[in-house]
Amino acid sequence: MSFPGSGLAKGLAVTLRTMTKRSVTAQYPDVQPDLPPRTRGVIGLFEENCTVCMLCARECPDWCIYIDSHKETVPPAAPGGRERSRNVLDRFAIDFALCMYCGICIEVCPFDALFWSPEFEYAETDIHELTHERDKLREWMWTVPEPPALDPAAEEPKELAAARKAADKLAAQQQAEAEAAQAQAQAGEQESADQDRPDTPGEGT
Repeated sequence: MSFPGSGLAKGLAVTLRTMTKRSVTAQYPDVQPDLPPRTRGVIGLFEENCTVCMLCARECPDWCIYIDSHKETVPPAAPGGRERSRNVLDRFAIDFALCMYCGICIEVCPFDALFWSPEFEYAETDIHELTHERDKLREWMWTVPEPPALDPAAEEPKELAAARKAADKLAAQQQAEAEAAQAQAQAGEQESADQDRPDTPGEGT
């Protein structure tokens, strides 16, 4: 049961505690603020991972992502193979005047091409200059902090496992080719030595 005036007393107590504390002034911009590592500042683009799937632009509730691309024909990797076509990114821009920093584009990207950067100093005097192209988004990519370390007992990510398996397979193939070439070279040297050796006279001649 609360007594009459208890709410007022609690409010005054908070006021008195605040009045007795020393004020702290942020010396920005001379001193940069200590931001949390996963601050939602701007969105950085790692364009090497972008496959122009358009998923981020379609899922954006503000329609503030603009993507242009064209198709290129890739020659076959092996003789007799088929040519393939792939999308090449021409433009990737984000209008931060419309962006509401929901992070949906980052969450839905299946290839890890978009990341949060803690960079926040990008104010402009003209609203049209808040549409930043992929060159600027790429610069912000280098300010993205590293992800936290995994639990030592956690299972290895499937991407790393697949990459390691492919690397081991390639290394084994290269080693096998090198051993085959070395064996062929040794066989050639032995054959040359046998041809240069003088014939031994047979018995009874």
